[in-house]
Amino acid sequence: MAEDDLEDDLEDDLEDDELDEEDGDDSGGASSGGKKKLLIIVGAVLLILIGGGAAAYFTGLLDPLLGDSEEASEEGVAGGEGAAVFLDLDEMIVNLNTSGRRQTLLKIKVALELASQADLVMIQTVMPRVVDNFQTYLRELRVDDLSGSAGLYRLREELLTRVTVAVQPAKVNAILFKEMLIQ
Repeated sequence: MAEDDLEDDLEDDLEDDELDEEDGDDSGGASSGGKKKLLIIVGAVLLILIGGGAAAYFTGLLDPLLGDSEEASEEGVAGGEGAAVFLDLDEMIVNLNTSGRRQTLLKIKVALELASQADLVMIQTVMPRVVDNFQTYLRELRVDDLSGSAGLYRLREELLTRVTVAVQPAKVNAILFKEMLIQ
């Protein structure tokens, strides 16, 4: 009898398992929860990879892999642009425009960043014109004109404009302040 009860219990368990599989209650519920977790993990990994790829692209880390830097360097060689050339100007000391009796001096030393070595020779031939333009402009400045970073930016832009006009067709890329003292 005990064996009959044991066989009946096994048959009932097998029937219950078959019914559960057909209904999808037991195994389907666990499987769908696992699928959701898998989709969330895969989505998070894809999002991280896309974000990292975009960051690498916009910061320029992918340029060597994509070949963009080689194209840019080939264009630079074809355009005749090489390393920057710097020309130091002599130190200039000028009186600033003041309304009072007290004199204010500006001591300035600048360097010109040139586009090429060929421009260096052209600029050296017209250097007296460049110095004259600088001195004339600097004498009209007030102390307030030179205050803060905005004042230095305006001074740099104005000197660049004046030197560009004086040395055309040579090209000056930038004005670099080496020393500047207001006394």
